[in-house]
Amino acid sequence: MKTILITGASAGIGKATAIYLAQNGYNVYGAARRTDKMEDLKTYGIKVISLDVTKNESIVACVNQIITDAGNIDILINNAGFGSYGAIEDVSMEDARYQLEVNVFGAMRLAQLVLPKMRENKFGKIVNISSVGGKISMAFGGWYHASKFAIEALSDAMRNEVKPFGIDVIVIEPGGIKSEWGGIAMDSAVRVSGRSAYKDMVANSEKAFRSMEDKVPGPILIAKLIKKSIEAKSPKTRYVGGYMAKPMLFLRKIVSDKIMDKIIMSQVK
Repeated sequence: MKTILITGASAGIGKATAIYLAQNGYNVYGAARRTDKMEDLKTYGIKVISLDVTKNESIVACVNQIITDAGNIDILINNAGFGSYGAIEDVSMEDARYQLEVNVFGAMRLAQLVLPKMRENKFGKIVNISSVGGKISMAFGGWYHASKFAIEALSDAMRNEVKPFGIDVIVIEPGGIKSEWGGIAMDSAVRVSGRSAYKDMVANSEKAFRSMEDKVPGPILIAKLIKKSIEAKSPKTRYVGGYMAKPMLFLRKIVSDKIMDKIIMSQVK
């Protein structure tokens, strides 16, 4: 039975994936700051661990606990993350740094800690949850997109570094998914830039976001994609799913930057 650590397991994609993988025979450890939101996971046989990915001592304690209990971590799913939205001019540097601490440095520190055992076992999978926003950057999500672009680059580098040791690095790129994430990101944009020089654009962005809320699929779609990726004999480097994910990435490949800008900005004018 393979042992999995999934971060950000208190809601959304993380919670859905933890449950789905536990139901499919994996030994799952769900980690997050909000342990009270993970009590229901225990009914599925999931072990709940407190984890703050911005604190090294918490990350080390989490990994050590699982290795002590289970012997190793076969699969790491770096899912913890959030969107700190607002115009780049308006977002404080403190908030910008925190965005990168959670979405980038926490994930990479976990990877550093699980890799020695994976190399020893000549087996391992590191799944990094990126986003369509790791390939396409939109107004008011600059720091979030920076974090996901970074995850994409780090994953590409790591994939080639660890492949000789029998370890796969897989990127998941969700589009729109029904979860807490979108509401939190949009609320952040309104709070940070809703009264600034960008207020009209933010209002239009919020309107566009609210109009598509009913169209996005639930997080189980990404949970199934993750399962497919970790069970593939030779996994693809990237898996894509969710509302408008494939059309947007296709457009990114075939149109110029200026045309892409017009498509994106048509939603906020």
